[in-house]
Amino acid sequence: MSKIFPRNCHAATPTAQRGEGVYLIDAEGKYYLDGSGGAAVSCLGHSDESVIAAVRDQVESLAFAHSGFFTTDPAEALAERLIAHAPAGIDRVYVVSGGSEAVEAALKLARQFMIEKGEDKRTRFIARRQSYHGNTLGALGTGGNMWRRAPFDPLMVSASHIDPCYEYRLRRPDESPHDYALRAADALEEELLRVGPETVIGFIAEPVVGATAGAVPAMPGYFKRIREICDRYGILLILDEIMCGMGRTGKLFACEEDGISPDIITIAKGLGAGYQPIGAMLCSGAIYDAIANGSGFFQHGHTYLGHPVACAAANAVLSRLLDDGLVERSAQMGKTLQAALEAEFGEHPHVGDIRGRGMFRGLEFVADRASKEPFSPERAIAAKLKKAAFANGLICYPMSGTIDGQHGDHVLLAPPFIITDDQIGELVSKLSASLDAVL
Repeated sequence: MSKIFPRNCHAATPTAQRGEGVYLIDAEGKYYLDGSGGAAVSCLGHSDESVIAAVRDQVESLAFAHSGFFTTDPAEALAERLIAHAPAGIDRVYVVSGGSEAVEAALKLARQFMIEKGEDKRTRFIARRQSYHGNTLGALGTGGNMWRRAPFDPLMVSASHIDPCYEYRLRRPDESPHDYALRAADALEEELLRVGPETVIGFIAEPVVGATAGAVPAMPGYFKRIREICDRYGILLILDEIMCGMGRTGKLFACEEDGISPDIITIAKGLGAGYQPIGAMLCSGAIYDAIANGSGFFQHGHTYLGHPVACAAANAVLSRLLDDGLVERSAQMGKTLQAALEAEFGEHPHVGDIRGRGMFRGLEFVADRASKEPFSPERAIAAKLKKAAFANGLICYPMSGTIDGQHGDHVLLAPPFIITDDQIGELVSKLSASLDAVL
């Protein structure tokens, strides 16, 4: 009898024993194609020798040093490399152990920045409906996924929320993509004026929405208008790239595609590629200088900040992404994946939209394509698809509540960048058979 407290007390899960490229193998020897990279984590697959060697070498030389006493060479090297490739103005790196920690650090730094500037009446954030920024209380309270938030709402300081940039559902038939992008962005200004812009710290959003909506990219022009609005009212733009960053969308930082620089970026998942738990919060030089020239102390911290073994792993991951061309491969193979999905599901009566960027793709399921009517929640399409796909040897990331937290179903695909054409064919074939079985 296991003593593990599992995610689901009523589901028995097999034991993963080893990884081999894009596959995980359980104790019975069954192979599973990792079509979602876990949760968009395993960008290099499960047996990258260069990352394994970097971890081994670092453990042998220095396993741990508390950041309150020391910096380390792996942490310094990681920060240097991230800043060298970060959007303009981003100048400092705060290394943590995962995505939720990165968002917590971003929210607290943003608030402290306002205090240091003498704007302590700024106490609230604005985010988007159907967003997800992490499971710690601050990150969860900022996010706009009501199903996840509901049990813990009394414990959280909530943000206010505007509609996402969600063309498939929210663009009007008489509206051009450009006009829709600007209308969607202008909702931020409307919300600022409603709550009082002098009370707002910042706006947080995912450049490509991940788990809760299924790889929904912003329309061209959306984030440029968002940047203008943030500047006009003196609020910070925080971009959550925990899922969509680190090459997942075909660029190292997803916001490169949108042509903007945020004030704060959060990254995780693909930064460690699953080989070590790591995340980071990156901020502008202006934010850092306000702290350095003010109190001089960021009132925040965790035991494992800048963990040297995790940093060594992340440095090796970045070498694979940047030096070995795997970011470019993500963009290239993403087009192959999109084409394969369109060939298989483009005329499917229950696939309403196929979307995404790079190796970050989503399919939204509908009961009727013409009306975009979703399936009834009682059908539990997402849960059944996850189970059927797993039985067929495919790991994917189906979710329900796509539209409003209750209605709609989608599947998120985020396979390792090393996937081959044949393995894309296997992924699509297994997904198709699984969907047929469910429907």
